[in-house]
Amino acid sequence: MSKLFSLDDRVAIVTGASSGIGRHMCHVLAEAGATVVAAARRASKLDELAKESDRIVPQTCDVTSSADCARVVEKAVDLGGPHVLVNAAGFGDPVPAFDVAIEDFRRTLDVDLTATFEMSVLAAKTMRGRGGSIVNIASICGLGASWPVTQAAYCAAKGGVVNLTRQLGAEWADENVRVNAIAPGWFPSELTEEMFANEKSMAWLRRNTPMRRPGRLEELDGALLLLAGDAGGFITGQTIAVDGGWTAR
Repeated sequence: MSKLFSLDDRVAIVTGASSGIGRHMCHVLAEAGATVVAAARRASKLDELAKESDRIVPQTCDVTSSADCARVVEKAVDLGGPHVLVNAAGFGDPVPAFDVAIEDFRRTLDVDLTATFEMSVLAAKTMRGRGGSIVNIASICGLGASWPVTQAAYCAAKGGVVNLTRQLGAEWADENVRVNAIAPGWFPSELTEEMFANEKSMAWLRRNTPMRRPGRLEELDGALLLLAGDAGGFITGQTIAVDGGWTAR
């Protein structure tokens, strides 16, 4: 069974690798045997990450830059891949919709949705025929409203990621490129650190999550390895919610 979840001799790309979910997933993929191209804007954070595993290769990247995205994929090609792409770069700001500047709305879509599309296309062009897996990090906010949290741009972007996953999963299925998504519930990350530091917010979270607690990062590992490797070989176009029952309410 362990062979189904092994990523030995494979090359993976992870965007948003400098912190939170992206950083954690770099370690998970490396521990499963992959060489991981860790992509993010903050070079110092990437250097720290690379020191933690000799399987992690840092590559600075702003995912809103087409040139940077192309360089990340080229790095993976030089290493013999990519076989796996994890689109984990994300941005969101809890601002009421009436107060969101349109340029901030566009920025959120650029980071969370447009970059996911561009990275997916670049990687899939190298995977077509020989096979590969793309795992998009969506959100429970892409499966329903985030109310009473006010983040219209983030919800719109992640909803787009969910349906983009369906479309690319279907469109590239006969190219042997699988596209799936993970929709995390409430997990510790830079996006949620203010919320997690507020006991009133945490009481609300525990009250409304059927499992009565937030997620632990390691509880994303199973879904990631299922979708990234051979165990998920007949799964495409799907979004798996890892949310303690939040979306089942």
